[in-house]
Amino acid sequence: MRILVTGAAGFIGSHLASALLDEGDEVVGIDGFVPLYERWRKEANLAPILDRPGFTFRELDLRTAELEPLVDGCEAVVHLAAMAGLSRSWTEFDVYSGCNITATQRLLEAVRIVGIERLVHVSTSSVYGADAVGDEDRPLRPISPYGATKLAAEHLVHAYQATYGVRAIVLRYFSIYGPQQRPDMAYHRFIEALLDGAPIAIYGDGRQTRSNTYIGDCVRGTIGALRDGRLGETYNIGGGETIDLLGAVDILAEALGVRPDLRFEDPKPGDQRHTAADTWRAARDFGYRATVGPRDGLPHQAEWQRSMRAVRSV
Repeated sequence: MRILVTGAAGFIGSHLASALLDEGDEVVGIDGFVPLYERWRKEANLAPILDRPGFTFRELDLRTAELEPLVDGCEAVVHLAAMAGLSRSWTEFDVYSGCNITATQRLLEAVRIVGIERLVHVSTSSVYGADAVGDEDRPLRPISPYGATKLAAEHLVHAYQATYGVRAIVLRYFSIYGPQQRPDMAYHRFIEALLDGAPIAIYGDGRQTRSNTYIGDCVRGTIGALRDGRLGETYNIGGGETIDLLGAVDILAEALGVRPDLRFEDPKPGDQRHTAADTWRAARDFGYRATVGPRDGLPHQAEWQRSMRAVRSV
């Protein structure tokens, strides 16, 4: 299968592209290198797959590029590209609306014109709001501009389904972690602070809980939905167990053999209090099951970040 992956230089996109190549698919990867974090990190994500047979990469911005020629010839699209992060969405709304809404509409229009067998649109648990606990039918009440723009993108997908028959599936990811995680995400920042012997900022009381998803489970779930998901359906992709923030710090500190220095700050506006993904629907339709829990996954990420420091210091 020839698959277009947007956001292919990102944390999840690069892992997904590699896994699809392993399964014998052709991958057309695109990324706009929108400055959410340093460009060199995305280039490092891409490096292991750039020269692999079956992989083609184009640097372009979904907000402005001509998309029909890219979509043409592909059988499926996985739309991962987005402006992520809660805090910046309050102050940089134009970027979030452009990357998450306008870019999605332009891609949907290209998919409509060309005609694609399957579009997998990646959304987020942030569309549920402060407490993302339960199945896909719970109320959608985002409490950040980021969540609001991602929900608007979902609505665009449904509009193109209803009006033009676009063949799409929506996935709602629950905070993905693991090697290559974005540097703005909590676990990455915690690990860097622990390695530096620096204080860790905990926003709130540290008792907020997450059913974070290990990157390998996320990729397997995404490929399962791509191959066997029901068109028109929405699926949660989440971890199999919850953990609070302080518990996650303890696991990371133990893995690195250090003692954490915690500094408590006021909660961030729009931050979720609890998340716990009900993934029964994904299990029913394509056999999804989270296999890596935080006690295994968090040490993997910690060791990867420590090893990357050793490589960069050589």
